[in-house]
Amino acid sequence: MNGTSFRSELSIWLKQGNMVNYLLAANVIVFLVLGVLYILVHLAPATATAYGLVFENMSLHSHLSVFIRKPWGLLSYMFVHQNLLHIFFNMLMFYWFGNLFRSELGNHRVLPLYLLAGIAGGFFYIMIYQILPGMAALDFQLIGASGAVLAFAVASAAVLPNLQFNLFIFGNVKLKWIATIMVVIDIAMFPFSGNKGGLAAHLGGAAFGLLYVASLRNGLDLAKPLIWLFAKIAPSPGVSITTKRKKSFTPKKSPLKVVKGKGEENIQGRLDQLLDKINEKGMNSLSSEEKKWLEKYSKD
Repeated sequence: MNGTSFRSELSIWLKQGNMVNYLLAANVIVFLVLGVLYILVHLAPATATAYGLVFENMSLHSHLSVFIRKPWGLLSYMFVHQNLLHIFFNMLMFYWFGNLFRSELGNHRVLPLYLLAGIAGGFFYIMIYQILPGMAALDFQLIGASGAVLAFAVASAAVLPNLQFNLFIFGNVKLKWIATIMVVIDIAMFPFSGNKGGLAAHLGGAAFGLLYVASLRNGLDLAKPLIWLFAKIAPSPGVSITTKRKKSFTPKKSPLKVVKGKGEENIQGRLDQLLDKINEKGMNSLSSEEKKWLEKYSKD
């Protein structure tokens, strides 16, 4: 693949409107920028101060006095990774679970859940160091998207508990057991780990992911204020920020085969409309009549 085709593929990838892709790109960009600064430290030791300053200001601090001076760390830390394995596994899991969540509950909920779960994990991180004996006087730093990623794993498992993954030697394993094992491992490691704050952040994110889906089932969307805010800042076609306005959808080419013949254009138009609705709001946004209609014509 030459440079031109790579840029073209990248442009298409980013124009899909997939918030999971945007968050992946944001994490990778931050990682590369910090990586360049890290390399400069070794080439020109005088730049070490700049690298340390950037890293320290993007991390979340556990000491309350430092946190109060640098509260933005509660948001920035979840976009920072220090080594290749850290970002690789976090982004790989986010790609899987983030797209599962997006397909069921909608693209517009991805960024709010990422931020809110990361914030929840951050508060758990700060809180645990205020509780552990002798730790409140020390300042520890947290980076990484693990808490937010685990929220998507747990939320996806809550929505699609019986979805199966083929895990090589383990065979087909239901998503609910995968998420449960991830959480249990963190809990089991907690008494013996030297990174208790990091594990607390994981569990805080997981707890928020479960709470979020549970609240949706009870008719409360905890992310609604952020969804409204982001829709105001950057309105997305097909998403209405009010309940009174009729939703409109931009037709896109359907990947499904449609019956040819009389009424073809009307069928195609409605099919495209429903696919856009799924893309933006998730499968659960369809009415029972719409689901039956989609099932009928997508099988032809």
